[in-house]
Amino acid sequence: MEDVTDASFRILCREAGAAMVTTEFVSSDGLVRDVSKTIAKMHTLEEEAPVAVQIYGSLPEAMVDAAKMADKAAELAGGHGADIIDINFGCPVSKIAGRGAGSGMMREPDKLVAITEAIVKAVNKPVTVKTRLGWDENSKIIVELAERLQDVGISALTIHGRTRCQMYKGEADWTLIAEVKNNPRMHIPIIGNGDINTAAKAKEAFERYGVDGIMVGRASFGHPWIFTEIRHLLDTGEELPPMSVKDRVALAKRHFQLSLDLKGPVTGVYEMRRHLSCYFKGLRDFKETRIKLVTSKDPEEIFATLDYVAERWGGEAPEVEGVYGI
Repeated sequence: MEDVTDASFRILCREAGAAMVTTEFVSSDGLVRDVSKTIAKMHTLEEEAPVAVQIYGSLPEAMVDAAKMADKAAELAGGHGADIIDINFGCPVSKIAGRGAGSGMMREPDKLVAITEAIVKAVNKPVTVKTRLGWDENSKIIVELAERLQDVGISALTIHGRTRCQMYKGEADWTLIAEVKNNPRMHIPIIGNGDINTAAKAKEAFERYGVDGIMVGRASFGHPWIFTEIRHLLDTGEELPPMSVKDRVALAKRHFQLSLDLKGPVTGVYEMRRHLSCYFKGLRDFKETRIKLVTSKDPEEIFATLDYVAERWGGEAPEVEGVYGI
């Protein structure tokens, strides 16, 4: 979710019903080196609270220092700050895991636990962890690791139901997530993650696997209203109809305006492109219009193109529902 979950997107997710949101992951090395772009990622707003600042890295001292900085995010980056410090031990991307950070830490569980314990002791806010089942099929260590992380004081644990070597391939294994949740030694909240891209799958995660919460990542990209769909099904037992194209246009325009307000006309346009390319998945004969949305540099032209989308496709529903994400 790097370069996706900025403040404009997080605000939309909270408005749609997400219980809490998390920043883009923040490099501990970048924070310690006082890299301004990295510090800026900790900037949060009151409208998105509760919000976690998410850090990653592999060097113990840098991770502790970064956690202390995240603890003071309001002072360093302005805005609301952090309600929670979240440690990312789950990212599988080669440039992260390959140098021992993210899910690369799954190969060094003792070091992973030691870093977590040091961070818990160093900050005043709750600390949470996101991790995977293990490094590969032969090292699914999550059941024991969950106990160890709980014992050093984390407040909640999010588990992605794949190993690092699986990346995002195949289906997430929720049976091991359930095994952690049903372990009589565990008493902290267990949050399940992986393949939740419809409200029905979210409902199944609660009912079949008994988790305390679910985390939606890639499936919210271009689809922030998934949280509305999930809450409605959980609350009423009924699924909402697909969001109309006109409503999607209205949401995209609000998202775009927030991006412009928070980042200015240059960065606001550039960083919105990845979202605009996904808002209208499934529309027929949309390729030319999509290209226009993601290549234009003029905000007014983009707003005009969005108005055209509402006019041209307003009476249609996407042909493919429930298929979103990166």
